[in-house]
Amino acid sequence: MAAWLTAGGCATTAEHGTETAPLIIAHRGASGERPEHTLMAYELAIKQGADYIEPDLVPTKDGHLVVRHENNIVETTDIAQHPEFAARRTTKTIDGIKETGWFTEDFTLAELKTLRAVERLPLMRPANTKYNGQAEIPTIEEVIALAKRASAETGRVIGIYPETKHPTYFASLGLPVEPRLLAAIEAAGWNRADAPVFIQSFEVNNLKALAKQTKVRLIQLIKPATAPADGSYAAYRDMIAPAALRDIADYAYGIGPELTLVLDPDNKPTTLITDAHAAGLRVHPWTFRAESAFLNTAYRTGTNPMEHGRLLEEMQYFLGLGVDGFFTDYPYIGAQARASFRTPAK
Repeated sequence: MAAWLTAGGCATTAEHGTETAPLIIAHRGASGERPEHTLMAYELAIKQGADYIEPDLVPTKDGHLVVRHENNIVETTDIAQHPEFAARRTTKTIDGIKETGWFTEDFTLAELKTLRAVERLPLMRPANTKYNGQAEIPTIEEVIALAKRASAETGRVIGIYPETKHPTYFASLGLPVEPRLLAAIEAAGWNRADAPVFIQSFEVNNLKALAKQTKVRLIQLIKPATAPADGSYAAYRDMIAPAALRDIADYAYGIGPELTLVLDPDNKPTTLITDAHAAGLRVHPWTFRAESAFLNTAYRTGTNPMEHGRLLEEMQYFLGLGVDGFFTDYPYIGAQARASFRTPAK
């Protein structure tokens, strides 16, 4: 049985349903140190103090939900090394973007289980490539089982934070993600408001439908550019206006904005957290990464984009702005930031 460890200094425990501390959400697992969306990445994230592990969900041809950043698995698996699947390489248009590769919806679960995960950012994170070929593609049921097992062994509640990928696209194929996800949550005994589950989406209409089907908390994801693929808004930026945030609060528990919607590239905070809180929404921004290429310019170190900058300070700054949780590729730094942060005296 695994010996689960908690990151030093992370004594604060977040209650689920009503959080008592900002949540640490492991973005695809501890993906700064292991290939993303693998059980090894989730296991490490839990050891490092994450409260939630995040699986992005895409369907298989035979109706299972597997965990991949995208349904195009050319960058995250060794499928190009499998000659038996060479003929299935194809080009598709997904949410208006043309892509070439291999797609989960063209494979059965049994076929996908013959593949192995690889590091998606090998140039940025070369150390992670030593784990290439060591992990299978997990299912949502395997991720839930891991969270439950880790909860029992650590005495901490470890939750899941699944994202429904491309819901309109998959519904058009007759492979809707939501019914399969709800069935897995129901089987886990988690279909309740205080369950350790958040469901997130970049689209709007599937969250509105989910709000009528489940009691678990829903998170509206928001990007700085483009628009939801379901046509619900002309642009994502329209969703951060105070009136739009009040509309989101009718169906969602909170929002997941990209970091630059909270702190702009000039290191100036926006009003988004204040406006969202005024609407009754929690705020879980994404994604805190240690490499300077991903940091706000104020927290970069040197000129090498791969060099780790001052992520701890960036996290602490956002905590000071009042975030209710945050996504990170480095959960242990998130645990350090939360443990060391003190709310400024008023």
